[in-house]
Amino acid sequence: MENTLKRLLNAEAEAEKNVANASVQREQIVEQALKEAHQAEINFRDQLPNFKKTFVEKAQQRAEQTIAELNKRYDERKTKLREMAEQQQYKAVDATVNIVLKVGTNQ
Repeated sequence: MENTLKRLLNAEAEAEKNVANASVQREQIVEQALKEAHQAEINFRDQLPNFKKTFVEKAQQRAEQTIAELNKRYDERKTKLREMAEQQQYKAVDATVNIVLKVGTNQ
């Protein structure tokens, strides 16, 4: 009976030691995870200016591309309107000449 009691006491002591070791390991893991999370947060904050710079550069490029496309459309439309105006001008000159010739022949 004494041997059984000694074994049980030894087993209990060993179990308490294992629990204590596991608790220490758990605390170390938690501390390490907190340190890593804090470092990741610092790294993220350090990278924010780069993220912002990249975002602004891409937005600037898209804006420049849009402006270039709008300018191209504007120039195309302006050219088309000038061509139409010239066509109408020729028609107006022809009509004026016809009117003048008709007026000259009626007198």
